[in-house]
Amino acid sequence: MESWSFPPAYDQGFMPELDSRYWFPVRETMDPVEREAAIVERIGQVMRYAYDQAPFYRKKWDDAGIDPDGIKGLEDFERVPVVTKAELRQSQTDNQPFGDYLCVSESEVHHIHGTSGTTGRPTAFAIGRGDWTAIANNQARVMWGMGLRPGDLIFIGAVFSLYVGSWGTLIGAERLRAQCFPFGAGATGMTARAALWMRMTKPKAFYGTPSYALHLAEVALGDGIDPKEFELDLLFFSGEPGASIPSVRNRIVDLYDARVIDCGSMAEMTPWMNAAGTKETDGMLLWQDMVYTEVCDPKSYRRVGWGEQGTPVYTHLERTSQPMIRLVSNDLTHWTDGSDNPCGRTYPRLPDGIYGRIDDMFIIRGENIYPSAIDGVLNELPGYGGEHRIIITRDGAMDELLVRMDALEKIFAQGDDALAALRNQAEKDLSIVLGVRARVEIVPSDTIPRTDFKARRVIDDRDLFESLMGEGRGK
Repeated sequence: MESWSFPPAYDQGFMPELDSRYWFPVRETMDPVEREAAIVERIGQVMRYAYDQAPFYRKKWDDAGIDPDGIKGLEDFERVPVVTKAELRQSQTDNQPFGDYLCVSESEVHHIHGTSGTTGRPTAFAIGRGDWTAIANNQARVMWGMGLRPGDLIFIGAVFSLYVGSWGTLIGAERLRAQCFPFGAGATGMTARAALWMRMTKPKAFYGTPSYALHLAEVALGDGIDPKEFELDLLFFSGEPGASIPSVRNRIVDLYDARVIDCGSMAEMTPWMNAAGTKETDGMLLWQDMVYTEVCDPKSYRRVGWGEQGTPVYTHLERTSQPMIRLVSNDLTHWTDGSDNPCGRTYPRLPDGIYGRIDDMFIIRGENIYPSAIDGVLNELPGYGGEHRIIITRDGAMDELLVRMDALEKIFAQGDDALAALRNQAEKDLSIVLGVRARVEIVPSDTIPRTDFKARRVIDDRDLFESLMGEGRGK
């Protein structure tokens, strides 16, 4: 296998032939059985390294009776206890700032990123110097698979701060020897300026979140700029579900007249493009020689069969600084063996990407509801303005679902009949998909704030049902 060692030692001068579909043909197209044998060997190396370097893993595995040298097959590996985000946060609380799972000296930490901490203690991601280089090579390889090449202009429309996604895209693009435009996002008026810059520079590709791409298109159109004038060939996304939801993806494709590729796993798992589509293959490939991914039963954490649904469990195969070994994502997806991948890569595939987080699921009258399902319904409605809020409320003894959606100005201009028709259609379509009744409230398109980052649309406030329904803003 090309340049596959632990620790990684990539040739920074390497570049495939421009007409090659693959960055590393052997690694990407090898027989899956042969790859799995190599992965088992690598798992043993990574586990021994983590056991020797990190008290976190040593105690966890000793308590579970796990010997790193005893992993002889992937079935053995399924017995290794999973790691949860709660455990990582506790480790960093007890061993500030990076936790007792940091496997390099603090002097080797090259970049520090993390979570915002808006819902609790922030988590610090310490990335070693060698890992930063390996991540750049991994991201560049995936971006090559998307069809990007040296010299292509890549516009990065994501926040440059704690969020590691934008930085990973930047260093991957730099390793690819692309033209990099790290424009960023988040400042007042920045989206309108992004539209002007993109019309002027005509980038080959755009990176951000799906919700921000929709917001960017809305702002551009409001300023008299057709997003098709950007002449993008590709938009690739991470950070939230959406790019694999057909109605959302199709809406973005129609707005920009460009291809859409979904990618991303977890910030802790950087290189987060270890799950990513390619130029020819929809959904997300699991680039197993970067990060070994199992789709597991959410209770037993044993792998489910091909075609079955579960939660991804991730293991770094090239990280040395804060290696994650069986980190459970609590996302929801299903996988196939990848034997029909149009691009010829022999990795397993998530044909519908990541649906959302199991944590985000809520129950209304006995039915499991995922926000991504509501996103999909609304994005198929003619007249939908592009933003909504999902409000879980209480009417007496029963939980209720209120969807507050905005509508295009032309719908309001057509009067009450058009608004009532849109509301009725939305309620009908939601009830069919969700299996429960949802009340729909329609508001003007400037009512619900847009986002420059990840959309947060669910509000669980079961004590405000009567006041929300009594505001009188809907039609």
